[in-house]
Amino acid sequence: MLIFGERHFLETEFDNESEIEAIVFKKYEYLFGPGSFVIPRAKIKTEQGSASIPDGFIIDLETKNWYVVEVELIRHGVWTHIAPQVSKQLIASQQDLSRKLLIEVAVNLYKENESIRRIFEDEQIPDIDVRRILADIMEKPPIIGIPIDRVTSDLRQWAESLRVQVKLWSVKKYQLLDGRETIYEFPGEFRPILDTAEINSNSRRTIAYYDVTLKDLIEADLLSIGEELSFIYNPRGADSASFTAIVEDDGSLRISSRVFSSPSIAAVFCMQQTGSNRQTENGWRVWKNQKNKSLEQLRKIYLNAAYDFS
Repeated sequence: MLIFGERHFLETEFDNESEIEAIVFKKYEYLFGPGSFVIPRAKIKTEQGSASIPDGFIIDLETKNWYVVEVELIRHGVWTHIAPQVSKQLIASQQDLSRKLLIEVAVNLYKENESIRRIFEDEQIPDIDVRRILADIMEKPPIIGIPIDRVTSDLRQWAESLRVQVKLWSVKKYQLLDGRETIYEFPGEFRPILDTAEINSNSRRTIAYYDVTLKDLIEADLLSIGEELSFIYNPRGADSASFTAIVEDDGSLRISSRVFSSPSIAAVFCMQQTGSNRQTENGWRVWKNQKNKSLEQLRKIYLNAAYDFS
């Protein structure tokens, strides 16, 4: 239950798959990150037919990965629906013709859609390199991305059995008792419920990439309580803006009188102070210490030390 004032929101089921699809593709950046954009299902045609086309494709320019995205409801069944559906889509997406088609569609979206062009600009990808970067990304195996209302043990087992990387995100729905108002819950920091790359990369790992917190970095002496972090934001058509955050003892970040538990939300707060309407940012990438090391770099140092079994 979520309580806001005198209003009580109870977790409830999605009416149908279309409802969860609509909210996922409207707010996809909260799952796939601020450097991502969607290739909608409607833009794709394949010789294998509509059953081989997923709900959409995501290209993430920040991490240089691409996703076959299937939005699901767990009540449809893992073995009777989700597994065979995704298998068809994975086979179709790995055909050379399919990849070439996706590249062409992505290039056309870049030419036609200003918001997508801005993502390429943010990642400092010039016009001349757009097709090459897309081709390099599509050379990799896709990640299976499944936003779903509930993750069960059999869904985990199936995901872990695949040879390709799978990410599962939980998206929840809440309503007032009378059904007059609905809100949705997305994970923080783009964190999936399951990322099989964390399992397959080293069977002895006990710490997942997404589980590392700023508190962990403090305890490992990679961050200090009271340390200043900086974030320089360069909005289009305006002067750059510099922001400072102080590391608190609980791992939160204090900016003036505001305290944030999430580096990404802290970064978005700063960006919006400049008049930006941005809703997402990877705070682990943009906040840096006085030695110009990002939180992301410090996290990698932490993980490398944690996984050193020699």
